[in-house]
This record gives sequence, C-alpha cells and structure tokens, in this order.
Amino acid sequence: MLKKDFLWGGATAANQFEGGYQEGGRGLATSDTKTNGSLTRKRKHSFLNDNNEIIYLHESEFISHDYQATLDPNMYYPSHKAVDFYHHYREDIALMAEMGFKCYRMSLSWTRIFPNGNEDEPNEEGLKFYENVFDECLKYGIQPVVTLNHFDMPVYLAQHQDGWLSRNTIECFLKYCQTVFERYKGKVKYWMTFNEINLLRGYATLGIHEMNTQKYYQALHHLFIASAKAVQLGHEIDPNNQIGMMLANILTYSETCNPKDVELELNVSRRLKYFFSDVQCRGYYPSYVLKLLERENIQIIKEENDDQILKDGCVDYIGFSYYNSGVVTTRKDAGMSLGNGINMAQNPYLKESEWKWPIDPTGLRISLNILWDRYQKPLFIVENGLGADDKVEKDGSIHDDYRIDYMRDHIIEMKKAVEEDGVNLMGYTPWGCIDLVSAGTGEMKKRYGMIYVDMDDEGNGTLERSKKDSFYWYKKVILSHGEDL
Repeated sequence: MLKKDFLWGGATAANQFEGGYQEGGRGLATSDTKTNGSLTRKRKHSFLNDNNEIIYLHESEFISHDYQATLDPNMYYPSHKAVDFYHHYREDIALMAEMGFKCYRMSLSWTRIFPNGNEDEPNEEGLKFYENVFDECLKYGIQPVVTLNHFDMPVYLAQHQDGWLSRNTIECFLKYCQTVFERYKGKVKYWMTFNEINLLRGYATLGIHEMNTQKYYQALHHLFIASAKAVQLGHEIDPNNQIGMMLANILTYSETCNPKDVELELNVSRRLKYFFSDVQCRGYYPSYVLKLLERENIQIIKEENDDQILKDGCVDYIGFSYYNSGVVTTRKDAGMSLGNGINMAQNPYLKESEWKWPIDPTGLRISLNILWDRYQKPLFIVENGLGADDKVEKDGSIHDDYRIDYMRDHIIEMKKAVEEDGVNLMGYTPWGCIDLVSAGTGEMKKRYGMIYVDMDDEGNGTLERSKKDSFYWYKKVILSHGEDL
C-alpha cells in the first residue's frame, strides 16, 4: 500500500502558469524575453542591438554581452500572461481541492521577490502574493511543494554578470532563499532547489552569453554550491524543512546487447542524468565526471570550502520528472524519436504521443527502482503526464480517455514499485494539472491538464476553466488512495 500521508496532487511552474509579469512590482525574467513558436520554429529571445533594432536569437546562437534584453510590442510572449494564475489562484486552488489534492507543486518567480535579483530588500507585494497562495492552499489542507528556481532567472543578473557563470549569483540566490525560508516558515515544508537541473542550458535558464563547455561546467558548479548551501540554510531556519533536488529522468535503454551499445547507454545515463543526482545526493563529483573534465581539459574554479559545502548540503529527497523513455544506439541510420528535448532511436515496442514521445509506463517502475537502489533516499514523482491536443465538444465536455489511460498505466507501475519492490515514494504530482503554456514552444494546444483553460497559442481566449473527464477520474483515484483506477 501507498503511505497514508502519500502526497497526491499536481504540478505547475510560474513562468508557464502564473502570468502577471509586470504586476505587483515583479521584475523582468529571462523567460519573459522568449516569444512563442511551434515544433518547427522554436521560441527565440528578443534583444536590442547597437542600432536600437530588435533582433531575435536562438539560445544556441552567440549573444553579444552588449545586447540588452528587450520586448517587441508586436510579438506574443507566453510567460507574460501565461494562463493568469496571478488573478485566478483562488479559483484554481478551489478546483485542486475539489479533486482532493493533498499537495500542490508550484514554483516561485525569483523576480517577483527580488525584481533585479540583487536588491537589499525584497519586494513585499511579491512576498504577500505567495503568502496568499499558500494560505489558500492550507485552507483546503493542501501542502505547498515549492520549487525555488524553475527555468528562468532575473534578466538583470544575466545581463550584468553573465548569470550563473558568476560566483556572485550564488549569494543573490541565497539571499532570495533566506527570505522565502524565513517568510514562509510553518507554511511550506517541502522545497526543491532547481527544476530539472540536468536540462539547464543557455541564456534562459543560466543567463550565460556565448555558452561553451568550460562555461557550462563552471556554471553547474555554482548551481551545485547554491543548492547545497540552500539545503543547509533551509535546515537551519526550520529543521522541519524537507529540501530536495529535481531531476529530468529520461530512462534510456540500450538498443541491442552489443557491448558498444551498452557502453554508450551507460555513458549517456551518467553524463545526462546521474552526474547531477550523484553530486546532490552523495555530496561529491563522481570519478567518471572528474575523468571527463580531465579529458576535455575543463578546469572548474573552486573556492577552498566548496568540497565540504557539497558534502554538507546533500538533499533530503529526489524529485524527478518522468514522461518517457528513450533508446540509445551506436547505429548511424537509426530513426529518431523526440522525448523531453532529447533525440533518441525509435522503440518498436512502444506507442508514441502526438508529439512523438514514447509512452512507457513500465519505465517508471524501472526508474523508481534504479533511483532507490542508487541513493536510498525518498523519491517524489513531481512531473508525469501526456501532452495532447484536446477537443472541446459542442456541449463543452472534453473526453480525454487517452490521458486517463496514460495516467492509469503509470500509477499501476508506480504502485508496483512501492508494493512489490519496496521503493520509498513520497507522492505523485502530474504535470500541468491545469492547462499551461509549453516550456519548449510556448504553445497552448499541447495540453497536459485535467482542467481546461480557454486560450489558444496566441494568447486569445476567455481563460475560463472547465473540467475534463480526467478531472473526475483523478478525483476518484485520490479518494480511493489509488485503489480505484
């Protein structure tokens, strides 16, 4: 059986859900400079060049440090309004309560607390907004699960000190952490430091211009130090705090039993996934990473006590996302299948979503076992779900049986991991419990929610919330503690 205090709920992120980007004293975040797009036209950032012309650059393109982030009034920036949780939070939390949520995983917008990231004093309006959100959750017995940093940062820190490439960003982040740990003591018990830390890349998430491998690993080191110090700080302020990490967990299979395929899969898993959890859970750089840095002639600049900081700041639990698995192969002619931003070979044994993500419920059970065996720390599935183009019927109903099937199959495997394998699992919060904009493309049509939001890819719509079939199904699942599927 699942634990009596198992945390059933749902998950969102501020930059995809909250909106109100200029309200309540909030400052500009890197996510606010990203336009919308599609699967073929990825979102771009808008900048002002030396001739005062607005230019658009992909994150993979070099960005001059002289370019200033700016906004084009003729373009649509999805994070600005998102689906307007800022003005709908009472309504949205009431819907979560109606479903029976025990927890709600959300993120804070750093720039709502410190608009530039480096102010002496926090923004009281921003602090009050989140206090109201937490109080509304607690009124219904919903525990907030709060991600401190989810895929963006203050534009000011990105433009003036190259974001996480600067050691000073650690201190700015820790001041923000101290502020919210102290302000919300007794209201928030569950925290996570950085969302999907192994997917952080480029300007939007790291604030770095002209990214290269040396800069990337230096920035990662600063993230690891910031996370470890945040864990220690959170425990000092409130010993009841549980502070975890958050990993993008894409399970990878070797395509064949060819030793070369198996070796490649091992290296892919280590470099793209376990490196990040090894440092945050074990408190040191694993030997395979040290050898990698040596081979690639990468020199990480450390301060004297950094190794001890990592050791003393191990996380309490592992939060992770799981949407799909992937296949690793040495074949050059392999077909490609897209899943959460990573291209891999197609798996002939699995069906795929509309967005070509393999659907692999058994992989969730395997992932839970691997992570539990490797770390022996409590696990928390903080993202899982199916993105689909939902259709609204003439009577307003939304029949998303495909989403119910996806979630049912994954919950079955999740329960097997707990009941048959002995995995220690804290909770389950499917992604985008209320429809939100896609992180990858800024689309609305790729919907994950059990609650529909009337808005299209260009931000048009009433923002009215309505219940999908999956809403009633998930309510039944929670009420039965996962027995009635």
